[in-house]
Amino acid sequence: MKNKYSARFSTPWWAKSPHVQTILPVFTKVPKPELMRERLELDDGDFIDLDWLAKPKKGQPLVVLIHGLEGSAESHYIRRMLYTCQQQGLAALVHHHRSCSGENNRLARSYHSGDIGDLSANLSRLKQNYPDSPLFAVGYSLGGNVLAKYQGEMGENSLVARAVVVSAPLALGACAKRLESGFSKIYQRHLIKQLQQKTRDKLANQSQAKHMPVDEASLAKLNTFYQFDDQVTAPLHGFTNVQDYYSRASGLQFLNAIARPTLIIHAADDPFMTHDVIPSANHLSSHIEYELHHKGGHVGFIEGGSPFKPKYYLERRAIDFLTQTEQE
Repeated sequence: MKNKYSARFSTPWWAKSPHVQTILPVFTKVPKPELMRERLELDDGDFIDLDWLAKPKKGQPLVVLIHGLEGSAESHYIRRMLYTCQQQGLAALVHHHRSCSGENNRLARSYHSGDIGDLSANLSRLKQNYPDSPLFAVGYSLGGNVLAKYQGEMGENSLVARAVVVSAPLALGACAKRLESGFSKIYQRHLIKQLQQKTRDKLANQSQAKHMPVDEASLAKLNTFYQFDDQVTAPLHGFTNVQDYYSRASGLQFLNAIARPTLIIHAADDPFMTHDVIPSANHLSSHIEYELHHKGGHVGFIEGGSPFKPKYYLERRAIDFLTQTEQE
């Protein structure tokens, strides 16, 4: 169903700036609920870590949370969603991408914006272990692109009964260019430093270093996402070059094949993106609800409270969508 959510979302006067919307949540995190860690061994010899809030009772839905680039269970948006699930009595877990749980992964390869393999493996095992529990998923930023791509590639075979995609960079090339200009360069610099450090860790590991496509000297010169993705992400994960990676990994092209109820939320002022991520009517399958808000920043969507204790739109909207009964 292609429509806009009828409930009004508006920003308070003190959070009109997209940068306030994007940055303030980082400094006003809610406490993280107690989580139980489980390690999922993968077929290629690597692993991912899952942090459980609670396991589902028979027939109870299970919410899978998929974080963004270099995020984790510590990310502000994951903490808030875990807290909300706890308050609602919902079972939930955090799906960590490789190397994002606080421990480096075993292989030279890592994760990327179009990698649905690990998510698919996790969902398959969850469905096997909890066959009577509907699987819901919420993906944020990079994790949102991964989730949208999974939903589109899997179509009718998707194991996710209902999905929410938040602030997803559905056109990767355009987003990479956006982060090279203005204040957005600050976000790029912060994330690139994290990616460079993880790459240095792999270069320092003898078994991984021989598979790495860069050395220390060349790594230090990769100061944009475009450069990093061209020299590291693309060759490390089997893409010809950065254009091939962006073309094949961007979620926009998969939206019209989505066959399960999926809510996509974007903000027009998102400092990580351009209007290229905004899907046209032709992109959207009949199973998608699409929301484009004038403001909200990147995974922000502060709607009230105070600068010291903001209130957010995302959690109540996501829970409302995930738990609503199917429309006739």
